[in-house]
Amino acid sequence: MKPSTPRPDALKAALKDRILVIDGAMGSMIQEYKLEEAAYRGERFADYHLDLRGNNDLLTLTRPDLIRDIHQAFLDVGADIIETNTFNSTAVAQDDYQLGEIAEELNLAGARLAREMADAETAKNPAKPRFVAGVIGPTPRTASISPDVNDPGARNITFDKLVEDYYAAVRGLVNGGVDLLLIETIFDSLNAKAAVYAVLQYFEDQSIELPIMISVTFPDTSGRTLSGQTPSAFWNSISHAKPLIVGTNCGRRFSEIRPFVEELSEAAECYFSGHFNAGLPNEFGEYDETPADMHDELRDFAQRGFLNLVGGCCGTTPGHIEAIAKAVEGIAPRPLPELPVACRLSGLEPFNISADSLFVNVGERCNVTGSAIFKRLILEGNYDEALSVARQQVENGAQIIDVNMDEGMLDAKEAMVTFLNLIASEPDISRVPIMVDSSKWDVIEAGLKCIQGKPVVNSISLKEGEEEFRERASQCMKFGAAVVVMAFDETGQADTFARKAEICKRSYDILVNEIGFPPQDIIFDPNIFAVATGIEEHNNYAVDFIEATAYIKRELPHAMVSGGVSNVSFSFRGNNPVREAIHSVFLYHAIKAGMDMGIVNAGQLAIYDDLPAELRDAVEDVVLNRRDDGTERLLDIAEKYRGDGKGSTQKEDLSWRELPVAKRIEHSLVKGISTFIEEDAEAARQEAARPIDVIEGPLMDGMNVVGDLFGDGKMFLPQVVKSARVMKQAVAYLNPYIEAQKEVGAKANGKVLMATVKGDVHDIGKNIVGVVLQCNNFEVIDLGVMVPCDKILETAKAEDVDIIGLSGLITPSLDEMVHVASEMQRLNFQVPLMIGGATTSKAHTAVKIEPKYQNDVAVYVPDASRSVAVATQLISRDMKANFVAERRDEYERVRARREGNQRKTRLLDYPTACSRGLNIDWADYQPPTPAFLGTRVFTDYPLEKLRETIDWTPFFISWGLAGKYPKILNDEKVGEAAQNLFNDAQQMLDKLINEKRIHANAVIGFWPAQRRGRDDIAVFNEQGEEINILHHLRQQAEKADNKPQMSLADYIAPEGSGVKDYIGGFAVTTGIGADELAQEYEAANDDYSAIMVKALADRLAESFAEHMHLRVRKEFWPYATDESLSNEELIKEAYRGIRPAPGYPACPDHTEKSTLFELLDATNATGISLTEHLAMFPAAAVSGFYYSHPDSRYFAVGRVAKDQVADLAKRKGMEMATMERWLSPILDYDP
Repeated sequence: MKPSTPRPDALKAALKDRILVIDGAMGSMIQEYKLEEAAYRGERFADYHLDLRGNNDLLTLTRPDLIRDIHQAFLDVGADIIETNTFNSTAVAQDDYQLGEIAEELNLAGARLAREMADAETAKNPAKPRFVAGVIGPTPRTASISPDVNDPGARNITFDKLVEDYYAAVRGLVNGGVDLLLIETIFDSLNAKAAVYAVLQYFEDQSIELPIMISVTFPDTSGRTLSGQTPSAFWNSISHAKPLIVGTNCGRRFSEIRPFVEELSEAAECYFSGHFNAGLPNEFGEYDETPADMHDELRDFAQRGFLNLVGGCCGTTPGHIEAIAKAVEGIAPRPLPELPVACRLSGLEPFNISADSLFVNVGERCNVTGSAIFKRLILEGNYDEALSVARQQVENGAQIIDVNMDEGMLDAKEAMVTFLNLIASEPDISRVPIMVDSSKWDVIEAGLKCIQGKPVVNSISLKEGEEEFRERASQCMKFGAAVVVMAFDETGQADTFARKAEICKRSYDILVNEIGFPPQDIIFDPNIFAVATGIEEHNNYAVDFIEATAYIKRELPHAMVSGGVSNVSFSFRGNNPVREAIHSVFLYHAIKAGMDMGIVNAGQLAIYDDLPAELRDAVEDVVLNRRDDGTERLLDIAEKYRGDGKGSTQKEDLSWRELPVAKRIEHSLVKGISTFIEEDAEAARQEAARPIDVIEGPLMDGMNVVGDLFGDGKMFLPQVVKSARVMKQAVAYLNPYIEAQKEVGAKANGKVLMATVKGDVHDIGKNIVGVVLQCNNFEVIDLGVMVPCDKILETAKAEDVDIIGLSGLITPSLDEMVHVASEMQRLNFQVPLMIGGATTSKAHTAVKIEPKYQNDVAVYVPDASRSVAVATQLISRDMKANFVAERRDEYERVRARREGNQRKTRLLDYPTACSRGLNIDWADYQPPTPAFLGTRVFTDYPLEKLRETIDWTPFFISWGLAGKYPKILNDEKVGEAAQNLFNDAQQMLDKLINEKRIHANAVIGFWPAQRRGRDDIAVFNEQGEEINILHHLRQQAEKADNKPQMSLADYIAPEGSGVKDYIGGFAVTTGIGADELAQEYEAANDDYSAIMVKALADRLAESFAEHMHLRVRKEFWPYATDESLSNEELIKEAYRGIRPAPGYPACPDHTEKSTLFELLDATNATGISLTEHLAMFPAAAVSGFYYSHPDSRYFAVGRVAKDQVADLAKRKGMEMATMERWLSPILDYDP
């Protein structure tokens, strides 16, 4: 489709170049004229039978001079975009005056008038073109809210009526010459979706396309729209419009809705706008915020990188717009974000399904064909009880609700509409997305017209041929719905792997390549059929589904897989325990293959590991079709599992059990023994006057002993974490008794909030610090990983914390910490800030963080063992002042020293550094050829093969035990603790390997490569086509003795050399399942085991990288087939070639990780995804490049100058400010 004029291209160019300004309040300006009835009537409506005063849109026809003056006033003060006077120019809105028939005329006239004014202004100064936004208002009706409190299912407008009215408005605006269509002041997302539908339909009918701008309003400080959606949920609902701009207008004053505006800006993938009210009307109907007020607030907001377009709404005059224009002048616009690919659904709240998401439960009980109870309730018209079925599904963990009304005795369409309208009035249900399920297309369409969120359609297929398939998929796109696509074509349902793969591939190609359907919104259902039916042809049905799932995830990028899980066990209906076992085993294997979601009863799922071994093995024989007699063997044992059939006893007696109860508790805490802690806690409770006395008495006394031993160096971190596990179990036992007596818990030393910052998933060190602080009677609020700044600060304020602790591992986290510190200063926080994590340092804290936060202190904590001492001093009235003074003095010295060092280290200019690069004699060298080109995937790699290459030294360091392995095991001071920790690690490692609780995946790849210029590497496919470019950095710090200024690009043969060279890449993870297992331990108050799991997963990931590099050198890129190195030699990197990783010293640019992941298709291949700050998730993951040249060595790029950063930004096509943000830790200047 073509734009209707070339102006949209000019608009897009302007948005890229600077922050644009949109005009102010047309309505407020009209009010200043204090017009009487006659002005509204004019000659045309002089004898009209109703009052017309207040119909501002009518003035376009009756007083065009006045509207021209208002447009001109805003143009004169710098508005780039003026809005048509058409806010109420829909038939439904004009029907309030019985003027619905002139609605399209009002849009046409409003657009022509604004076009005339904008063109005249552009003619005066062609360098500053002016644009016209065709305003499409919300109408005075709400499509998803009942006008009658006593009838929540009632509606006073239909989706179809809204589409009809909006379509006419769009036609008038486009014919009048607008440059973009502005759907604004949205309070109900369903109204907005109707407007989007009308716009897209008009574009399709007329074969044109114009930019779309969508603007929502937040009417109060709840952070939700009037119809209940959060900002992110709203974005998910309307993102299918592919708007050029999204933003907010009207509602509250900017300061009151700022966090919600920021959330929307961070969620949106397009340009972002804000045209805000001048406060709220006072008691005289006037607006109090002055131009100066708005200038200061919006300048700060723009400087923080949130805006592309800004202006005013209610109460804003040309004076306000002039101030706003000056406020943003010269400030760089917000760069367009690059968000990871995900299926972004919504109810009232967002629900995003990405490559790293856990399995999604689709609630199945609101289906008249599958639930007898639900069917009876709907047939009886008992919708209140039917809603309780939906509510129960959500409470039991369903993340999407499937609704099906296909019953012969029902008017399915009416029942669907009634039920969905009622769900809309139940926020505890409608917070999750809806799956509209029907075999009848008119029922699906009717359902889609009731849903304000982004739903899922279940389903479409090729059953009736390609033409209908295309048409229905296109309809789904206009509604903004994801789709379930059945493996069903003109000849029937697919029942074999080959048929499933064939139909899914054909469907995908039509959807993605022909009609442009977003692949992440495609959910294939390759058909789950019953196994164990006694019919031999059915025995492989589950295997066929699992293999089809793996095929889809491998060959159809971003598509997801779902299915009706209960079908697989249909042969055992009536025996629920066996059915649940079949579901559990089937899901276990299907999820491993890549199944993303399933229609299941979320409240009735057995846990795979809890299944009796006999039953699990028999079920796996059937599901995986491992034995010809599998069905008979399962039938033989099925009856005995109708009941529980499980039981276990455990008894232990030791001499210390004869001690008094307080001493027994102390012994358990010091030794980390949990076996008897509940028994002893109960005994102590019986002796105590109040349950709380047990915590304040023997438990805290015991923990004080632990704290003293730790402080004296007689206990070490692993032992302390075990002690905390015992303490938590005791407190969990006592809590019900304490709550029953309405007692307040023991007073903590202080309250510490801890979080791994946004974009970072690493939390082992943070978790250890949290446990150590809890052992010393600090209350710890742990917000987890990837925590946004807003949530950290909101929680800190709500919980009135004494200290905020930030953690991070990857270098972008350093910037996020600076941002949090800046926000703490801006919002006038008065609490200390603790900084920790592997990439943090005293220097970075002193230079980058501490200067941003002067209200209190920002202090670097190097490891967990120091955390108690630091926290204790920070909350002490007597010690804090001296501690803060010492830190500030120390950090001032660090800054001075760094400045001195920078002056001492001379940086070469970038061209000179390039001229001094490593010169390899390529004429005398023949690079080795890989055994294959492209990628190779390794799924569920045997963990036992990785055990022997584990580097244990970092493992002990992560637990606060310094020393080299294996010497540390015999160390005089920490040897005993290290040996005990090592023994526990071996036990856990055995469990992880033998029980397959975590899984290892990898992908490696090799490609032809040539150096381009000095620091880029062009990468090619097997056919010689260029597929990507790697961009590297070069050392600039001048070296003595004319040593080369290194860059990784030096190790690849240059273009034109005639030498055929290659580069490799890899991504490995051993973290699949690690977080889930750690959470199980945390839920059981076993932090020690939870941290152990993550620490071992990290070590295994590094070992996996080492192991795969060894195989690369010997098998896959066989340039060192005779290599025979010990593990110690491998750790010392004595091998030929290197495997540098993005974000590390030789390749400090984290953004190269995105290119690496593209080349490897790493997310689809391994399940590793990248956060917005390019951390890998799961955290136990390693990725990097392979270089084979015998001269290749690891090195550190070091500090770089502005000329190289500018050159790199240009080569990568990245904004300079963005490039500087990614490279901030190594910049030799302050940007």
